[in-house]
Amino acid sequence: MEYRSTFTSAQEFAKKEKLEDWVHSYLLSDGNNKVFSDGLKLLERYFLGPIKMPLSLFTRCCGPEENMKWKVDAEWFEEKVAKLENAIKTDNDMPPLIVHFVDDAFELNDGNHRLEAYSRLGSKEINVIIWITEKNEYELFLSEYSEFLR
Repeated sequence: MEYRSTFTSAQEFAKKEKLEDWVHSYLLSDGNNKVFSDGLKLLERYFLGPIKMPLSLFTRCCGPEENMKWKVDAEWFEEKVAKLENAIKTDNDMPPLIVHFVDDAFELNDGNHRLEAYSRLGSKEINVIIWITEKNEYELFLSEYSEFLR
């Protein structure tokens, strides 16, 4: 099985119970986030997905706005989002967002620009990979969001 930076590839890995391998392959290549990959490896995690979920459940933590946890240059952000919008219009097989479910909330770890691009294009749903550390939070996710795991 060969890694590709696509939703389809993530699905293929998930079917073979290798979703975590896909996540690390993505983060160490196209995702360009070795620090995040290394952090995920520190503990055993639950990985679910890729799952199609309502876009409205997720909020960016990276962008040019003052309230962002990770504030970035507005021009650079707009350029990147515009490129992604064009890419999505051409080929919607984009990698899923990587999201942490913690404290009964979603924390977007990877995919802020994609989330914004999908939002601007009027998408109602988005593909995500959910990762969870604690068993009680895993069970909470299953009890509250199992409808999306079908």
